[in-house]
Amino acid sequence: MPTLFQQIQAGTLWDFHGGIHPPARKAQTSGKPLVQMPLPDRLYIPIRQHIGVAGRLIVSAGQRVLKGQPLTVADNSMAVPVHAPTSGTILKITEHTSAHPSALPETTVILAPDGKEEWRDRRPLNIATADRHSILERLQDSGIAGMGGAGFPTHLKAGMTQPVDYLIINAVECEPYISADDALMQEAPTTIVKGIDILCQLLSPKAVLIGIEADKPIAIAALKAACSQREHYYVREVPVKYPSGGEKQLIQLLTNKEVPAGRRPADIGIVMHNVATAFAVAQAVLDDHPLLSRIVTVTGETVLQPQNVLALVGTPVSALLDFCGFQSEPRQKVIMGGPMMGFTLPDLSVPIVKTTNCILAPSTTELPDAGPELDCIRCGQCADACPATLLPQQLLWYSKAKDTDKLKEYHLADCIECGACAYVCPSEIPLVQYYRVAKAEIREQQREALKAEQAKARFEARNARLEAEKQQRLARNQQLAATRQQAQPADSQDAVAAALARVKAQQDASAEKSREQILAERELRKQQALAYQAQKAQTNESAATQSDTKTPTAASDTATTQSAAAEADSKAAAIAAAEDPRKAAVAAALARAKAQRAAAEPLTPAATAETKPVSPADAEPAAMAPVSDDPRKAAVAAALARAKARQAAASAESSPEPTSSSAAETTTPVAEQPDARKAAVAAALARAKARKALSNGNGSQTE
Repeated sequence: MPTLFQQIQAGTLWDFHGGIHPPARKAQTSGKPLVQMPLPDRLYIPIRQHIGVAGRLIVSAGQRVLKGQPLTVADNSMAVPVHAPTSGTILKITEHTSAHPSALPETTVILAPDGKEEWRDRRPLNIATADRHSILERLQDSGIAGMGGAGFPTHLKAGMTQPVDYLIINAVECEPYISADDALMQEAPTTIVKGIDILCQLLSPKAVLIGIEADKPIAIAALKAACSQREHYYVREVPVKYPSGGEKQLIQLLTNKEVPAGRRPADIGIVMHNVATAFAVAQAVLDDHPLLSRIVTVTGETVLQPQNVLALVGTPVSALLDFCGFQSEPRQKVIMGGPMMGFTLPDLSVPIVKTTNCILAPSTTELPDAGPELDCIRCGQCADACPATLLPQQLLWYSKAKDTDKLKEYHLADCIECGACAYVCPSEIPLVQYYRVAKAEIREQQREALKAEQAKARFEARNARLEAEKQQRLARNQQLAATRQQAQPADSQDAVAAALARVKAQQDASAEKSREQILAERELRKQQALAYQAQKAQTNESAATQSDTKTPTAASDTATTQSAAAEADSKAAAIAAAEDPRKAAVAAALARAKAQRAAAEPLTPAATAETKPVSPADAEPAAMAPVSDDPRKAAVAAALARAKARQAAASAESSPEPTSSSAAETTTPVAEQPDARKAAVAAALARAKARKALSNGNGSQTE
């Protein structure tokens, strides 16, 4: 049985699942010569025209640039620069409608051509002496990206280090209306083969397979003639079937190999490039000619001169259509790309980019609008037509439900968006539109998940770094402490330890002292409250009984008595303080309470009697009254003494005021004042003895 390579050498072809046969409609452009479009008034050059990231701008508004001069520079491997398609002046750098189904604005350089076509310095490479790295660097610097529709950076595909069995050049161009690659193969087959030679030098494949649809006889003959001197270059005619130009479908047609789901062709030893990409590779390496222009098919029934035009990158679609005699109709739509995979432009100022291969301006009868979307009737025609062997019906349901897990389970990522399912759908459901929206949502979720994962990794790395720095500081401090401890003498260490012990003892003593102070202050506040209550009660009682004020002599005696009591109390408090701080605090509180009570106590009747004329006859019985040993009798005697004192005071108040002439006769003699004082003192002593006797009596009864 022949091997796979032998079958390929013999020209064996295989088939893929599904596919459709729409009308080709290429005849109106494929038989015409290639035409170069003149310079437009303005060029709109987006800074990102490929899959990947945009380069960094290195020009500014008002700057004059030369043809082929880079406008951006690549900062990483997924970026390729863009160049000035002609010499001129940069008017401004602003946001402009993108050549994308979303039509979102993107950063664009607006260039005004000057018509001089002045080139920058060009340095072609000698392919015989140039090394691999120099060639790959030239491809990236020249802005070469896949021109078949995806726009993947060519230097990444051509720079793979894993073994490659087959290099496939995709020249099928299976979508209706489009004939740009056909015109290129007819015009420059030799340059295309030179580009294939450069790719073979980079990849070292076992064989080169060039796939062309059978409806391009002139291109097939031209490429066969150009490859006649190359060994293992095989030009293969594939049947006319859509989408035989898909990457996975063409691989299966030419090699009978299937790319596993979620894998790339390189994983099975195959690399594929578009025929226009091979042409651009040759120009970049051999002529130092960046990717500045491309062939675009301009066709449709509203175009008077449908043809293939060599247009500069950045040319507005409106200028391209005007050049071909565009006549607009009501409800006119213009499609960038073919009728199967293209998208309707919202604005004719959208520019031509590196991946643009067709501008279609059909009439309403040529390409009528889709009818209203109806319910799915589950006919299964979409599954029969799907070239990727997917289940479009289930993908539709899960796309509407936004069930991303199920979409991944049913391999939505393997959908090539060829539109075959929508083409055969009798309910006219725009299946591809639902799939595109679902893919965009999944990509956004993956992007957000990646950002969250990166943020988490940065957070964990920061925490690890801070913890490591903390441990380093701790270890360094411990090492320094150990070094200082070793450097200190033994007596210094003992002194430090003793000082620490003293500080600790002082802290403990201060803590104990503070507790004692708190208790003493608490007891003091309690005694002050009791003294205040007693003072208030005594004040209320004396206010009812007091009738006269003290004389200066009595007031001085009372003050003397109070000061003596306060001095005695302070001495007692001092003695108690020497013994116990708590007792000292209590004694001080009692002393202050007694002093306040003595100061607020009203004059007794005996003291009041001192200020009034008291006869010796009344005073003597009180002073000479014997003190009985019986407490009750003593109390009665004291009460009688007080009553007599009050009676004497009342009689003195009731006597008429003496006149000035008889004042000397009625005034109490000075010699009699001591007798009244004695009477008051005797009454006070009697009261004190009565209280003492009463207290002794109560104590004996209690015992």
